[in-house]
Amino acid sequence: MRAEQITDAVAFHGEGPVWSPRWGGLRWVDMLAGDVLSLGADGTIGRRHVGDVAAALRPRRGGGAVIGVERGFALEDADGTLTSLPEVWSDRGVRMNDGACDPEGRFYCGSMAYDKSPGAASLYRIDPDGSTALVLDGVTISNGLDWSPDGGLAYYNDTATQQVAVFDYDAASGLTGRRPFVSIADEDGAPDGLTVDAAGGVWVALNQGGQVRRYTPAGALDEVVEVPVAGVTACTLGGPDLDELFITTSREGLAPGEDPQAGALFRAVVGVAGRPAREFAG
Repeated sequence: MRAEQITDAVAFHGEGPVWSPRWGGLRWVDMLAGDVLSLGADGTIGRRHVGDVAAALRPRRGGGAVIGVERGFALEDADGTLTSLPEVWSDRGVRMNDGACDPEGRFYCGSMAYDKSPGAASLYRIDPDGSTALVLDGVTISNGLDWSPDGGLAYYNDTATQQVAVFDYDAASGLTGRRPFVSIADEDGAPDGLTVDAAGGVWVALNQGGQVRRYTPAGALDEVVEVPVAGVTACTLGGPDLDELFITTSREGLAPGEDPQAGALFRAVVGVAGRPAREFAG
């Protein structure tokens, strides 16, 4: 299967696509520009600056969004008002990178060092009351995170491990029992963003691999979506029937004029539906 390009190269480092009818369709981030992008029904692109970094976002149950910014979190209200919350850490060499909401409506967002120092990153959680917690430490590049349809498993990428990990999950214990789900060969790219469909399949973006792969709940490779850009960063299922795979890409590390499609948004109709985006309860 091959993805089609549906926008110009509108982002330097496109990441974190999320589909939600609550905010009118698809949003994603131009991460290092600190901008949230939106795709209009007529194909127009909206852009809103939210900080030095816009790492990841999810809709809020009351409207608006929760956003991972450079060193913490921000809240967008339904009327568009943006409130930056206190920084979670002070080290300017580390930034937020990717995140998702759990079945209880808590938002997780993980970090990475700008220089990709091994073990310098962590995974954090913000609860509906605004309190934050450290979930994992000793991470290198905290990336894709999503839960199984029944909420009992969570899939997670620490990109440097070249593995998709799986955890057991419940509301009281959180993420436990980490173990490998699938391993990615170095020559195939690095596991970046991921999403889980309604059948429990795990779609993994392969950065520098030019692909998104679907793995069955048993870990078997089931589908490959080819993208004509090496820097594939993240994916989500959306559209009216939740069966369109939206794929973000990056120009990071490219010279001007090199790989002109990099930074564009791509789409493939994949024949399997996603599930509605889990929302932040705060």
